[in-house]
Amino acid sequence: MRCTLALLALIAGPAAAESRLPSDDPARVAAGAAIYDAHCAACHGADLEGEPDWRRPGPDGRLPAPPHDATGHTWHHADAVLIDIVTRGTEAVVGGGYRSNMMGFGDVLTGREIRDVLAYIRSSWPPRVQEIHDEVNAAARAAE
Repeated sequence: MRCTLALLALIAGPAAAESRLPSDDPARVAAGAAIYDAHCAACHGADLEGEPDWRRPGPDGRLPAPPHDATGHTWHHADAVLIDIVTRGTEAVVGGGYRSNMMGFGDVLTGREIRDVLAYIRSSWPPRVQEIHDEVNAAARAAE
């Protein structure tokens, strides 16, 4: 939760305006799955499993791609934070010397495509994890 609260302070402007991912819309989730396969699976895994030892920097000092399934930390972050990370890249959002290979996709994917891929990821989480993620989003909205 501390990580979520720290990243919440970095979110501002239009990214926070539409804060709910369409993970209950089968067409958007299907579109997101295709986008994930094309742009994300090479690093984050075909089954959202991430790279091995994702919590420790590799020899290059960069953190490996984390899992996006329920074993990872993606669901600890509000939708607006996730949208910002995918749009601008992890280093740009976190700052402070944080090193990651996660580029920003804002010049590659549309805002709708980014939301669709995140909806696909969210749709894979068990109901209890989705409930917790809803609580994270509610806390983020309350902090605005």
